[in-house]
Amino acid sequence: MADPEGTIRVAEEVARILESRGVGAVVIGAVALAAHGYVRFTDDLDLGINTDQGTLRQVADGLRMAGFEVALREPDGADPLGGVIDVRGAFGLVQIVNFGGRFPAVIDESIAEADTVIRPGSLLRIMPLPHLVALKLYSGGMKSRADIVELLAFNPGADIARIRGLCEKWRLGGFDALIDESASGR
Repeated sequence: MADPEGTIRVAEEVARILESRGVGAVVIGAVALAAHGYVRFTDDLDLGINTDQGTLRQVADGLRMAGFEVALREPDGADPLGGVIDVRGAFGLVQIVNFGGRFPAVIDESIAEADTVIRPGSLLRIMPLPHLVALKLYSGGMKSRADIVELLAFNPGADIARIRGLCEKWRLGGFDALIDESASGR
C-alpha cells in the first residue's frame, strides 16, 4: 500500500458512508488474510458488501460528493461480483466489492459474526476465518486456492468442521483437497 495509515483512514470513512446508507461492510482480501496470520503483499484494502445496484450507484455518488476519486464498475450477467467501486487517492486504493445478487450470504453472515476490528474503535471489521476461506473458494483460481492453503497452514487450530460446514451449506466444493495440500506443504 502506498500509505497504509491513510488507506485505513479512508476505508474507515468509506465504511461510515456505507453505514449511513444502510450498507454494512467487512474487510476481505489481503488485509483480512494478514489479520488471520498470512501476510502477503497488497496495494489496496478491500471491503466486501451486499447491496443492490441502485444502492451501489448511490454509494458511488455519495463518495464522489465526499470528495473522493471514484470509479464504479457495474457487473455483466456472467460476473461473479455484483459490481466494484474503486476509491483512489494519494493514500492508495480502497475497493468496495459487492456480492449482492451473487454470494450475499458470506457477507451478511460475516458482518453478523465478525468480532475483530482492524484497530480499536474502528468500524472496519475483519471477515472471520471460516467465511474468508469460503469466499476464497467461491472466488476460485490458483491464487485463491493458494491463499486457502496458506491460511490453513498459518491457522493449525482453525475449526475445520465449521469451515467444511459453511462450504457444504453454500455448495462450495474442493475444500478437502486444500486441507490435504495444506497438511502436506508444511
